[in-house]
Amino acid sequence: MADAILVLNAGSSSLKFTGFILDGGTLKPRVSGKIEELSGAARFSAQDADGKAAGERAWDAANAPGHEGALDFLLDWLRDYAGEEANLIGIGHRVVHGGEAYSAPVRIDGKVMTTLRTFVPLAPLHQPHNLLPIEVLAKLRPDLPQIACFDTAFHATAPAIAQAFALPPEITEQGVRRYGFHGLSYEYVASVLPDYDAAAARGRTIVLHLGNGASMCAIDAGRSVASTMGFTAVDGLPMGTRCGTIDPGVVLHMMQTLKMDADEIEAVLYKRSGLLGVSGLSSDMRALLESDDPRARFAVELFVYRIGREIGSLAAALGGLDALVFTAGIGEHAAPVRAAVCEKAAWLGVELDPAANDAGGPRISTETSRVAAWVIPTNEELMIARHTLNLVR
Repeated sequence: MADAILVLNAGSSSLKFTGFILDGGTLKPRVSGKIEELSGAARFSAQDADGKAAGERAWDAANAPGHEGALDFLLDWLRDYAGEEANLIGIGHRVVHGGEAYSAPVRIDGKVMTTLRTFVPLAPLHQPHNLLPIEVLAKLRPDLPQIACFDTAFHATAPAIAQAFALPPEITEQGVRRYGFHGLSYEYVASVLPDYDAAAARGRTIVLHLGNGASMCAIDAGRSVASTMGFTAVDGLPMGTRCGTIDPGVVLHMMQTLKMDADEIEAVLYKRSGLLGVSGLSSDMRALLESDDPRARFAVELFVYRIGREIGSLAAALGGLDALVFTAGIGEHAAPVRAAVCEKAAWLGVELDPAANDAGGPRISTETSRVAAWVIPTNEELMIARHTLNLVR
């Protein structure tokens, strides 16, 4: 019987999972899936490692499972699915915020949970939902080790000057600083970059995690030195529905002139802005690229423009640039966006190979390009599984 690791990524209304089997010392994905609409007409679907359907179920709204029912169902389903093949030895959780307390994954106990709850005000839209399954599983399976893996941890290596806001100490001493997010994705890309470009892995690289949530990270010899995201995951680039960097005066204007309260402002910044807000059409880059609507084109152009400006900023933080790496949904699949970004970065020495870009890479720059450009698929789930296995053992 092989040892197995379960990775969970919980949101407000969904639960995503991936099950890994330890095979000859290597973690291999065995099954993955999600349960959506947990508080309503919930739907469960799962696929095996080859993408073939492995299971389905639906609940009507009157019998919504919620997080606790969904986890209870999932553990039973996984046990039946794996049979005698696997022995679950630990569960790894994606937790958005580790605050200043955790710069590495940690095995969860009561003290850790108490600390993690204090970070809820720093990530109110994510942290409570990340912690809920941990609390539920502690009741359902108290024997199973649970590991918290943080989106902020990878950025703990950034110098203090890169983490600081120019605010009074009575504010910054309350934990108000630049944390950065998407750290598990950046950590994974940094771990595999030597397989693609050993020189870039030793040097100065900007990784572009472009998806519905989008950010960029300056990495020097495998260590984060700066990120476009800051105190919260709404900062930096425009995203699917998030505004990205905004003049704080705009928020004051919304409060004082437009008479909007905190909840209304939060809804605008997190749910009604970004690609959706600018285009008025969709938050999905695929839909915008296919549209002839001028608003769609403008939204894409704004997205690319902001990326181009941030490349300049992060290259300055690095003191130069050896490589760009595109990852996540848009970064891995939207060739027109990659081409436009590389054009914006041509002044730094990026020379795009159009045919390679259209083919999806992995190298999308010419062999003579002074700055290499790559497409590297991210794998946050595998990163979490690795951390979980290390701490369990």
